[in-house]
Amino acid sequence: MKKVLAAASLFFLFLAAAAQAVAGPRIEHWRAPSGAQVFFVESRAVPIIDVQIDFPAGDAFAPADKAGLAGLVRGLLDAGAGELDENQLADRLADTGAILGGGTDLDRASVALRSLSAPREREAALALLRLLLQQPVFPATVLEREKARAIAAIREAETRPASIASKRFFAALYPGHPYGQSATAESVGRIGREDVVAYYRAHYAARGATVSIVGDLARAEAEALAQRLTEGLPAAAAGDALPEVAPPGPAILRIEHPASQAHILLGQPALRRGDADHFPLFVGNYILGGGGFASRLMKEVREKRGYAYSVYSYFQPQKQPGPFVIGLQTRRDQAGAALELVGRVLRDFLARGPDEAELRAARRNLADGFPLRIDSNGKLLEYVAMIGFYGLPLDYLDDFPRKVEAVTAADIRAAFARHVRPEALVTVIVGGE
Repeated sequence: MKKVLAAASLFFLFLAAAAQAVAGPRIEHWRAPSGAQVFFVESRAVPIIDVQIDFPAGDAFAPADKAGLAGLVRGLLDAGAGELDENQLADRLADTGAILGGGTDLDRASVALRSLSAPREREAALALLRLLLQQPVFPATVLEREKARAIAAIREAETRPASIASKRFFAALYPGHPYGQSATAESVGRIGREDVVAYYRAHYAARGATVSIVGDLARAEAEALAQRLTEGLPAAAAGDALPEVAPPGPAILRIEHPASQAHILLGQPALRRGDADHFPLFVGNYILGGGGFASRLMKEVREKRGYAYSVYSYFQPQKQPGPFVIGLQTRRDQAGAALELVGRVLRDFLARGPDEAELRAARRNLADGFPLRIDSNGKLLEYVAMIGFYGLPLDYLDDFPRKVEAVTAADIRAAFARHVRPEALVTVIVGGE
């Protein structure tokens, strides 16, 4: 009897451990006295803390005639702060052993810090982060240097077919919308220091900030950290609303280029962050073109016909409907045939959906591979920051494997029918014949 009870106890302990293994991390949430939203995961596995502060200050918030302003503002935060110039800031950061990161995308501007959690190193690193967030100097000489670098990079990109295709694709996908604007040499040249300061004051406000913290510290320490980093930020916020996206009509743009490969992009605005169809589209796209060599597009376009070395598809959810994209490169003389085949594969997928073997493999790979997506503090921070900034449920990571496993072929067909219309695709071809 004792052996039976012992075996039963071990069995239930195993079940409990398995449940904990598949459960997502516990995300705590509060609003700091400064007004910032805070999302925190305590993780004691390594003596590290990771912090990311996100602001509604991405590229889409810059005025169209000064596109590129958001990236300049973010890049200049560590170009001088308080009494320290950029070299002194860099030296002090190196002394702490901390790593500064971040950048901009369409919706967000991010500042990230990784530091040892030992009090001395942590406090020194956080003091520097606080300084550059709250007291940036935006030196005029550094601004002119960075503008020159940005203009040189833009002009160089304008010679590359992949960059040309991407810029023209987004402009056609989002005509008249901030998601479709991109920096030009002219727009960057118009930016003055007064524009940089005004953008910082309008968009880097405490009430618009989302602070994400993952690492080796307690809740009380995280509360103090978040307040310290945000209490001195600008008080006013410009707001984070973006105009609604008006779906474009179908279009095919052909752009001449001497490259030996034709670069092809096709797609349409499709998916907001937090949409109820996210998981059917996520699983379905893995089967269509997001699963590498397991995807239909790769099998049909590369393996069977040899039209392309790489072909892919993805959804990029944003605050407003982000794009669904199919992309490939192929020989100039077979661009038309490759494009026709891609359209045929897409239409067939929309009509029939995946077969059961494809669906089982996709669900297994995505659900079983999920732990690798959050197996470090840095990876976990990316998810926590996304959950916080976009207002996703705090149990998003808990539900991820279950929701993947629950997707059916009918769910995929219905979701794709709601979000992808092949008759309305925008297509850009750079370099084809």
